[in-house]
Amino acid sequence: MKIIDIINSKRTISFEFFPPKKEEAESVLFDTISQLKKYSPDFVSVTYGAGGSTTEKTVEWIRRTRVDYGLEVMMHLTCVAATCEVIKSVTSELDSIGVKNILALRGDVPLEMNTDEISKEFEYASDLVNFLKKSGDYSVGVACYPEGHVQTKNIDKELEHLKLKQELGADFAITQLFFVNDYFYRFIEKCEKAGITIPIIAGVMPITNISQVIRFTQMCGVEVPVSIISAMEGRSEEDMFSLGVDYAVEQCADLWKNGVRGVHFYTLNRSGATEEVLKRLF
Repeated sequence: MKIIDIINSKRTISFEFFPPKKEEAESVLFDTISQLKKYSPDFVSVTYGAGGSTTEKTVEWIRRTRVDYGLEVMMHLTCVAATCEVIKSVTSELDSIGVKNILALRGDVPLEMNTDEISKEFEYASDLVNFLKKSGDYSVGVACYPEGHVQTKNIDKELEHLKLKQELGADFAITQLFFVNDYFYRFIEKCEKAGITIPIIAGVMPITNISQVIRFTQMCGVEVPVSIISAMEGRSEEDMFSLGVDYAVEQCADLWKNGVRGVHFYTLNRSGATEEVLKRLF
């Protein structure tokens, strides 16, 4: 089933998983999927290694998630190092296992990548959206950034890019994780004024320790409330986990009350925090 059809029929709950770097971590991934499956997610997504480095394994994880667990799956597809032939090869594999849902992303340039390896055919994610919509019957999602992309922090540019993706056929958008709901609400208002009408799903990640706060602030440029940082400082791992879950429950409850189209949980391949949030919300 196409994800856009699911989104248009109900408010959704979904999960994101990423490719394990080590073979022994695969069991953790599938244990997590097994645990979270009981919450009947409307769909799940599997990320794609930098520069397409995990293509073969990502397709295999998607196949297992779809066939063995019966879940609707969306593949993240980055194009920063891709050619048209590479994209066709990947989509052909997805077609063979019945997956028609793709999150179209440019992707970050890996540090080890040479300039001449950067794609000339797909300069932006919008180029990939255009290619996918013309080459097959896919439900194409895209990323968006309520606080602006970390490289520009320019909301007007973000709106311009998102509207272009919509015009080229993007069906829906999922936000980068955020911790301050007011940024999300203001972003939705700006989208409406800009003529962006595709559904926008909120990306949420429960904070479980202070090191995560520091890492994601640096990597993504998102604001983490001082209140949660102060509350976690000097606390035990158990206390930090509890505080992070409490905050995520309040955040999700507020989003749900204010009519969010769906919540997409960044699980980090661990079920604990997401499961605790879901237990208390539904």
